[in-house]
Parts: sequence; structure tokens; C-alpha cells
Amino acid sequence: MKFQFNKTELQGLRKQLKIRVAALPTLKNKESALRAEIKKYKKQLKAILNELNTAVEEIKKIKRLYSEFPLDLVELKDIEILPKKIAGVKIPIFQKVILETRDFSLFGSPSWFLKGVTILQKIIELEIRLKIEEIVVEILELARKKTTQKVNLYEKVQIPAYEDAILKIKRYLEDVENLDKAGSKIVKKRLAEL
Repeated sequence: MKFQFNKTELQGLRKQLKIRVAALPTLKNKESALRAEIKKYKKQLKAILNELNTAVEEIKKIKRLYSEFPLDLVELKDIEILPKKIAGVKIPIFQKVILETRDFSLFGSPSWFLKGVTILQKIIELEIRLKIEEIVVEILELARKKTTQKVNLYEKVQIPAYEDAILKIKRYLEDVENLDKAGSKIVKKRLAEL
């Protein structure tokens, strides 16, 4: 860290130190809030994955029948996502999936078609929710990592460096002041002797 040995520099360093010391608790709180949210979203991710696996297993039971099932019967129209801020980090929150089911004859189609459509809709929604939750976890992990780096930078590098620089400048200024006092005493003494 480069600095000059003067009072202006000393004031500037004190101001920077004060800012970092004040910001440190906020950063630590943000880091712990992000950790808690990551844990919560990972738990939700696991639940969605289990639900998706259950739905896929349900399809496997009637797998042979799905060869007759037209896959274009269900079409994705829109996904509603709302933004949300968690500890200053903007994340997408899943609201709903808008699916469109093409008309089909209930009498001309096999009886299981209706159940097949319902299972397919559920799988589509779960896969979309899963992707969104994965994105949320990724965003939160990145934000937590950056916050942790900033906490470590302040705590282990910058705050000690500013404190050390302030101490060095104070000692230097005290030494200069003491030398000035000693010099003026010597000058007074010599003037008194004349």
C-alpha cells in the first residue's frame, strides 16, 4: 500500500478504514443470509427432483402406451417468472407455466390419454421449475462467493493494511513534531546564550 506521510493522507486513510470497518458486519450478515438461502433452495431443488423422478416412474409404468401418444398434444406457451431480491441479489422466482393442450377426442382416443396429458403437463412444469431452481442456486452461490471474498479482503488485507499505514504516519508525524520541538528548544537556548 502506497501512502504519503502527511496529515491529509492520515485523514483519508482513517476515512477509508472507517468505511471498511462499518461495512464489514453488513457484509458478514449478507454472507450468512446467502448461505441460509442457498441451503433452503438446495432443499427445494431436491424435493422437485424427487417429485420429477416419481412422475417419470409413473410414465414408465405405461411406457408402451406412450408410443401411441402424440407428443405435440401439449405445447408450452409461456413461463411466468417474477424477480425477487435476497440480500441484494436479484433472482428469478417461478410463478407458473402456461401450457396449451390441443383438442383431442375423448371418445376416439384411448381412455388413458387424459391421464397421459396430466402426467406430461406435470413433468414439463417440474422440469422448468427444476431449471429455474438450479439457476437460483447458481446465482446465490456466485453472490455468496463474491461476498466471502470481499469479507476476507476487508478483514484480512485492507483493514490491517490501513491500520498499519495509519500507525506509521502517526509515528512519523510525532517524530517530526518532536524533532521540531527539540530544534526550537535548541534555537531558544542559543538565542538566550547570546
